[in-house]
Order: sequence, then C-alpha cells, then structure tokens
Amino acid sequence: MRWPGQPSARTVSLGLVAMVVTAMTIWLLLRPATTPTDGQALTAPAHQHESAPTTATSSPEAGPPWRYGRPGARYTIIEYADLECPFCRSYFPILKRWIDAHPEANWQWHHLPLAIHEPVATAGARLVECMGAAGGQTAFWQALEWAYANTRSNGQGLPGGLAYPDITPAAKQCLASDRPDTLIHAQAEEAAQNGVSATPALQLRDRETGKSLLLLGPVEGDALLSAIDLLSAGGPQAGESSSSPDMPAAPVGDMPR
Repeated sequence: MRWPGQPSARTVSLGLVAMVVTAMTIWLLLRPATTPTDGQALTAPAHQHESAPTTATSSPEAGPPWRYGRPGARYTIIEYADLECPFCRSYFPILKRWIDAHPEANWQWHHLPLAIHEPVATAGARLVECMGAAGGQTAFWQALEWAYANTRSNGQGLPGGLAYPDITPAAKQCLASDRPDTLIHAQAEEAAQNGVSATPALQLRDRETGKSLLLLGPVEGDALLSAIDLLSAGGPQAGESSSSPDMPAAPVGDMPR
C-alpha cells in the first residue's frame, strides 16, 4: 500500500542513481592529479615505443667492444690498431668516411699496441678506453680522434705538457685501476690468436653467415667492397677466418669509393 503523495519505488531508485552519478562526476573533476610511485609504471602510447632512427655515427650499444656506425649493419669491420702507428693514424679518417658512406657496415675497434711503440701505445689505449668507460661510445671515439690528431706517432706520444681536456672523475678512477690493462691485454691476445701481428689490420665479418675475411694493411674502399662481395658470394666456411690473396695490403688512397 502507498500513501497519497508518497513517491513510488521506481522514483526513489532513479533519484538514488542520479545522486550517485552526480557524486562520481564531481569526484572525478575535483580529484588531484596523481604521479606514479616507485612501484608503478607509466604505460606510454604505442607510438612512443617505436625506436628512434639511428644515425650512421651512433650506437645504443655499450662497449667495449666500441662500435661506430649503424648497429644493425650486416657487416662489421674489426680494426686492429695501435695509437702510435702512423699508418693507423692516416687511415683513421679515411675509414671513418667510408663507414659514414656505407650503412651496410659498421666499425669495431680492437687495441693492438705494438712493442716498438711501447710504453706510449698502451698509455694511449688506456686513455681512450677510460674515456669510453666513463662517457660511452661517443666519448670513446672522440678520445680516439683526439689521440690520433695530437700524437707525434712512432712511440713519441703527445707533445710535452699536453693532456686530454676535461677528464672526468670517473675516467680518472678508471685510469687508476687495472681495468683498461686487462681489456687491452685480452684484445692483444685475441689478435695473436687470429694471426694478426701488424697494424692496421681488418677483419671483415658477415653477421648473417658467420663468415669472415682477414685483410692486411690500410685497405682501400674498392677492396673493402670487393671483400664484402666475396663474403656474400660464399667466401670461407661459416665461423672460419680467412686471409684473402685478392685483398693485399694497400697504400692509403682516396676513400670512400
């Protein structure tokens, strides 16, 4: 039984729903903006997860080994080099320009200080390694370029009183440790195992097939392209490293080609 003037059950229900909706709307409008705590993570829109384009001179990978060029390149040119070797010094900007012009290949550095250039060769290698350890890929290649630009070569080292600018505390800590010596020794041992005893020397590797070629001397651009063609066409068996008689040591020439 319902008394005259008493609202029906349907009217009461609709009124309660309206009140709840109104209250929720006011709460949503007035609630403070929240930020995720340490245990929370923000989910970015799908398009924000796309990888940014990588330039020819950058790499997101940490080192060592230190790499220059496109990280996903099919071919890697491992250069065995000495920072006091005059041929390596002349070849450095040439190979850098060639890598910039050929995105199918990247460049990996491998220390090989020669006994005739010691102790300066290892001192230079320690410096660039520690700059890389402290500052990453860019810092490593900048230090390498600086070292070649300023050394007098042939074991003479830097002019008296010249020091690398803006060495960070992290780099100084690295230089005071055994870390760079361990790495440089290990790379020299690996070079010996691969039959490399002179600088510069290049090992061209095909990431897709696992094949490689050892090229001696400052190899010109045309010879590098021929070596890539040789690996693509078959080359040595997968996992083997072969010196190619068709790729002799070449004088430093004009590159890229």
